Amino acid sequence: MSWPVLVFDIESIPDVAGLRFLRGAALDVSDTDVYAAWLAERKEKGQTDFMPLHLQRVLVISAVFRNAEGLRIHSFVDKDDQSEGRIIQTFFNTVEKHTPQLVSWNGGGFDLPVLHYRGLKHGVVADKYWDMGEDDREFKWNNFISRYHMRHLDLMDLLALYQPKNNAPLDAMAKLCGFPGKLGMDGSAVYPAYLEGKLDDIRRYCETDVMNTYLLYCRFQKMRGGLLEKEYEQEIAQVKDTLGQLAPKETHWEEFLRAWG
Repeated sequence: MSWPVLVFDIESIPDVAGLRFLRGAALDVSDTDVYAAWLAERKEKGQTDFMPLHLQRVLVISAVFRNAEGLRIHSFVDKDDQSEGRIIQTFFNTVEKHTPQLVSWNGGGFDLPVLHYRGLKHGVVADKYWDMGEDDREFKWNNFISRYHMRHLDLMDLLALYQPKNNAPLDAMAKLCGFPGKLGMDGSAVYPAYLEGKLDDIRRYCETDVMNTYLLYCRFQKMRGGLLEKEYEQEIAQVKDTLGQLAPKETHWEEFLRAWG
């Protein structure tokens, strides 16, 4: 197992402003009515209420960053409804600076395509991320974009052997492996929580998701020989110690450790 590693997860909400613009909605029609009309049309067609990826506004990007200096947990949050582009740019700046192995759970199916579309909308620059060998020949054979390369490891996709019918939920796998799993809410509760102004709750939920992903990544590294048993146990101990230091100020980590047992 080599450093640095950046495990990430995003939480998003419907981009109702973008939906309004694309539908050409009149100014006197409220956002609530614009969204309700779209939902009604989808229901009439027998479609889900899941917003297309290009209309998923990025609200939170949470990351576990592990390098030789230790383990850090951080979130980039769109707190003022105007900083979506800035938090996406900051995420890609981190990739540019550290060139880590990116790790996700369904990042290839959701998180990264959303970041691509929304980054394009906001004029985000991500040179290293998009390099497929033009600037660095090494990236021809191992880049962030290819599904079968390890520079971005979509752990769910790999464990399913790239067969969507085999995909497993993060919550279920985390719990089966003895980790806490999801706490507080699930993805369907994010938009209602946002409408109620519970941005910190969404951020905390995203952070626990990304920590579950990191723990599954460590278990995967043990399975593939990237971590010896003793090294795995040391890494788990370091995670618990890090969360223990954060718990007094961030109660979701106290809850996470309690659920972990």
